[in-house]
Amino acid sequence: MQIEIIPFNSAYSKEFYTLNVQWLKKYFYVEPFDEEVLSNPKKYIIDKGGFIFFVLLNNQAIGTVALMPIQEKGTFELTKMAVSPKYRGQNIGQKLMQHCLDFAKEQEFKRLLLYSSKKLENAIYIYRKFGFVEVPVEENCTYARCDIKMEYPL
Repeated sequence: MQIEIIPFNSAYSKEFYTLNVQWLKKYFYVEPFDEEVLSNPKKYIIDKGGFIFFVLLNNQAIGTVALMPIQEKGTFELTKMAVSPKYRGQNIGQKLMQHCLDFAKEQEFKRLLLYSSKKLENAIYIYRKFGFVEVPVEENCTYARCDIKMEYPL
């Protein structure tokens, strides 16, 4: 399987929404904040200095991830990672993760953060495998489903 990882292209905005909503509905539900960001990725991520990547297979988006800037300069939230159900279990998420880490180093980011749920044991295992460490979750976390916050210092 020959995949390609490309930067944001508005032609795939619908897939950004669809892939993430499929994933959220499988494990949780779509929170209002998710709906807003997923419906307007250019406004909430790209225009604010963030990045979105797509995994393409035969010009079809089968995976995606975003690096969303937060208030702390040089810090980005690794978020909105999703892979098409048909292609899960084929290390596409790990390839996206490695791409984000390499990109963050090239761009000289200070650190990456992510918010997750301990219920997603496989995802937490992969985050740790890549070097993310658990840090305390702030009380006013944006996501209701969040019970773990992890950091990757660069």
